[in-house]
Amino acid sequence: MAMNRNKSRILFGIVGLLAGALGADMSIAAGTSPELQQAQALFKPLPANMGTAEFPVTPERVALGRALFFDPRPSLDGTVSCARCHQPALYGTDALPLPIGVKDRANPRNSPTVLNAAQEFAAHWRGDRINVEDQATKALIGPPSFGQPDFATAMAKIEAIQGYPAMFKQAFPNDKNPVTAENWGKAIGAYERTLVTPAPFDAYLKGNIKALSPAALSGLQKFISTGCASCHNGVGVGGGMYQKFGLVEDYWKETGSKKIDTGRFDVTKNPADMYVFKVPSLRNVAMTAPYFHDGSVATLPEAVRVMGQVQLGKKLDSKDIEEIVAFLNSLTGTLPKNFSTVPTLPPGAFQAAK
Repeated sequence: MAMNRNKSRILFGIVGLLAGALGADMSIAAGTSPELQQAQALFKPLPANMGTAEFPVTPERVALGRALFFDPRPSLDGTVSCARCHQPALYGTDALPLPIGVKDRANPRNSPTVLNAAQEFAAHWRGDRINVEDQATKALIGPPSFGQPDFATAMAKIEAIQGYPAMFKQAFPNDKNPVTAENWGKAIGAYERTLVTPAPFDAYLKGNIKALSPAALSGLQKFISTGCASCHNGVGVGGGMYQKFGLVEDYWKETGSKKIDTGRFDVTKNPADMYVFKVPSLRNVAMTAPYFHDGSVATLPEAVRVMGQVQLGKKLDSKDIEEIVAFLNSLTGTLPKNFSTVPTLPPGAFQAAK
């Protein structure tokens, strides 16, 4: 009997140990590890789409916006569409330091990706556009963008293309005259609000600790401890605030920028905004070279080095940079199918200005 009691105690002890180990594994899988909790406090996973009550994502608006996004015919010379500067093959960028618009005119700043851009708090490097809808609308009359002299000219070109008037009516059924510049912006905005790229980092934030490699996990901790997350946080790992570029030392001394850009100061005329820019989102950053507002840095490791020095006053060594880049690679997501493929557009020839 005593032997049986001892066997029972041993058996219960083994069961208890197994239960404890299982409980620990389940606790980690459920997202209760200290590292994961720290990450979840700083960052958030991407939503399914970026629609809002004011800017809904309806099938009709998205279909129209997708067609308009890829169509160059509304531009002054018939060569520029949104996709010219925001190419799917280059993760919504064009790989140029400065994008080229109508009549080969250079834009003043680097082309940021459109992927996940609708969740950012403002558009453009200087925040001089309210949102993606405002950006798309004003691009029509931007001299280095679509280059049209006014909205009426741009809308006349669209109305002349067979198929677009009906698509506008379907997308905006309550509007008597739906072919307007405002609705152009709303349609393209609706499309861009679907361009979400869930990445391994999103799976990690949702509790899958195996979604990141050991190198990426080490890089995440280095990213946080170095101070990068003080600005690059939230859903976009950036895109939620303004900050001076060159907090510790002049940025152009490290980037080799040919032109010194005064940033948001040009918009507000407030001396406090000198050299201030919107903090860019780092999602898909490994795929969107070159870097910074002027495309002055060609590689991601060099961009990390520059940021450490001019923003944080830290000289990152090669191991630090390698670890942070490993984390940044985990922010590369899957391209949406409605972006990685090009739509068939309504038929019609380009109408040159008379």
